[in-house]
Amino acid sequence: MNEIILSTDRLPVMCSCDYIALTEPYFMAERTPDFNVIIYVVEGSMCITEGKCDYELEAGELLFLKKGLHHYGKDAVPRGTKWYFAHFYLDEPVGDRPEFIPDPDPLGAGERVELNVILPKRISVSKNGQIHNLFAELVKYSQSEDPYKRLRVNGMLYSLLTEAVLQRYTESAMPRLSDRICAWLGEHCNESFSAARLEKEFFLSYKRMAAVFKAEQGETMQQFHTKCRMTRACYLLRSTAMPVREVANAVGYNDPLYFTRCFRSCEGQSPSDYRNSVRAGY
Repeated sequence: MNEIILSTDRLPVMCSCDYIALTEPYFMAERTPDFNVIIYVVEGSMCITEGKCDYELEAGELLFLKKGLHHYGKDAVPRGTKWYFAHFYLDEPVGDRPEFIPDPDPLGAGERVELNVILPKRISVSKNGQIHNLFAELVKYSQSEDPYKRLRVNGMLYSLLTEAVLQRYTESAMPRLSDRICAWLGEHCNESFSAARLEKEFFLSYKRMAAVFKAEQGETMQQFHTKCRMTRACYLLRSTAMPVREVANAVGYNDPLYFTRCFRSCEGQSPSDYRNSVRAGY
């Protein structure tokens, strides 16, 4: 298989890493390297073939390529694509070691335990998440003038690899993409809806997010965001004496007439009528 196996008792050895931002289309090199490769796409997209497998990577996706396998790019990587990469050596596993499984007491009574860990082939990376930050720090530090960096850089790479493994084990417990989008939209209910900001925040195309969100939540992202804004508007109308114009501004509407139309569509009455009906109930 094309899996890369990490041992718990041996560090990888990094031979190079960098960050690339294309100003012109570019074809990935055709090669069969004697080192393993990590590619993490920050912006744009690319297609990489390893052996007979094609991998189409979007922004926010990380891929491991195994040494000794032929890989190349069939199509040009488009202008504007940005990615991190690292090349590293990793000793082949020795003997028939057990595979790592989560264990709260892995060491036993002082026993030396050596395990194999299978790196995930491909994972999604959150913007400003642990893996993203580790990769950026690794590249920055590897290019520093620190004379002791060879003592540290392989340990930093090992931390990056183990975070990729941990994501494999915790992914099933992670909230769904649509739930994370809901949380973000709720936190930004005082702003107008922005597809571009969502793409930057989640490292995914708006089209993909929209399809997943609709399938999992039964409504569009715009509909959910509007409901969040109107819920906040209702709270302000109930609990403050703010004029309707100020309430509209507080939930991201510059035009109070448009806000009133949206509010009426959601709540069945105007903001003023809603406020009066609530006060009449006390």
